[in-house]
Amino acid sequence: MENKETGYPMKPYSVPVKRYCRTLDLKDDPELIAEYRRRHAKENFWPEILAGIKEVGILEMDIYIRGTRLMMILEVPADLDLDEAMTRLATLPRQQEWEDFMSVFQQAAPGASSAEKWQPMERVFHLYD
Repeated sequence: MENKETGYPMKPYSVPVKRYCRTLDLKDDPELIAEYRRRHAKENFWPEILAGIKEVGILEMDIYIRGTRLMMILEVPADLDLDEAMTRLATLPRQQEWEDFMSVFQQAAPGASSAEKWQPMERVFHLYD
């Protein structure tokens, strides 16, 4: 079984990919964090949101949590313009409704898009050349 102790398998891709890491903080409330986790469970996640993420070209999206800190890892084709993809994602059906649905948990401005909430992280170390 995959978990934080044994690791998470990665999917291979037939195209070159690049990775983006983003961060967002949740409100420091255990009940809200539990509900955030519940809403992101596979059986509760809105299918339109999954379809939109794939439609704009995102190959993989992982969200990790530690305390109130979230980290999102995006894998996309190397030639994808992520800013354009995120702008397009914001226009798709139910996307802003999902953002508003999640905003109660997040330390972010009301009405913010996903791109506005999730802030880019800087890589400070890379093992391979």
